[in-house]
Amino acid sequence: MTALMKSVGVRAMKLLSSAGNFRLNQCGETPIRSLRSFSTLRSPPSKAIVYEQHGSPDSVTRLVNLPPVEVRDNDVCVKMIAAPINPSDINRIEGVYPVRPPVPAIGGYEGVGEVYAVGSKVNALSPGDWVIPSPPSSGTWQTFVVKEDSVWHKIDKSCPMEYAATITVNPLTALRMLEDFVSLVSGDSLVQNGATSIVGQCVIQLARHRGISTINIIRDRAGSDEARENLKALGADQVFSESQLNVKNVKSLLGELPEPALGFNCVGGNAASLVLKFLRHDKVAGYLWLLSTVFKSSIFLQDLELKGFWLQNWLSLGKVKECREMIDYLLGLARDGKLKYETELVPFDEFPVALDKALGKVGRQPKQVITF
Repeated sequence: MTALMKSVGVRAMKLLSSAGNFRLNQCGETPIRSLRSFSTLRSPPSKAIVYEQHGSPDSVTRLVNLPPVEVRDNDVCVKMIAAPINPSDINRIEGVYPVRPPVPAIGGYEGVGEVYAVGSKVNALSPGDWVIPSPPSSGTWQTFVVKEDSVWHKIDKSCPMEYAATITVNPLTALRMLEDFVSLVSGDSLVQNGATSIVGQCVIQLARHRGISTINIIRDRAGSDEARENLKALGADQVFSESQLNVKNVKSLLGELPEPALGFNCVGGNAASLVLKFLRHDKVAGYLWLLSTVFKSSIFLQDLELKGFWLQNWLSLGKVKECREMIDYLLGLARDGKLKYETELVPFDEFPVALDKALGKVGRQPKQVITF
């Protein structure tokens, strides 16, 4: 038995002398409210995508069968419905992400599931509820997840599952970036590169919802014309390819839009300097990931301020309540059709296909979302 299976199976092998009352939903059957005192509540056996060492995800991940896990008094057993493959998931498997679980580990960091069973001391959740791990929690690429009730946040079941599964990592990043750097008001504008990413698409829509204009920079590559039209359909005010900005004064392209008070960079290199060239003096260039070499002369001459943002750091500040309130807000926008992005639902059994797409082996693809 692998180290992972041993570690997961420990709880399943321990028998309690008394399990007390609990609630259980078994595939459509009427929930069972209690068992005899000598019974132990356990999850069903689970299938999971695991990796026992870091490396290329298509080489080190595999599907394994895991034994049942004991559901203790404060635990909730969740049957996963859907979970995405995010770039950060890939980086964790590769071993290059700053925060990652120790190996062996189960992949995945966010997702949505349905409560299958709860421990005897859990009162806020019931079988059939939809929940997400909030803040996100490792190990969502498996059919059943057992964690303490404090991990789970109950959500409105009317939200499409593909948005419920993906609402935290990208949309929440976009929302926090809009609110953490500069107090933007209706009539202001911002500039960003990487606009075709899900974070970029969410920035466009959230900004538009607040009356804030967006100037968006995309790469020169096949399909850029289609990408431009897609972003415009989401509410982008201006969309420029990098080659279109090879002019002496990029601000002359703004037309009637005000000079941006805030800029986001997630690409680096020349695209980062293009963001800087658009910015109004004495304002902030908020950096999503400060991976680039920024022209220091531009910073000094324009008196700009650079800041970094990493959602993981923000979540580590004990902002669970605030995080969940924003998640509910974002889910409401998605439910009402005011927040959209493209996803592709892929059955769990076809995980290798979804992984290849997420790794970019077959060209640019929508966000891959595994369904269980």
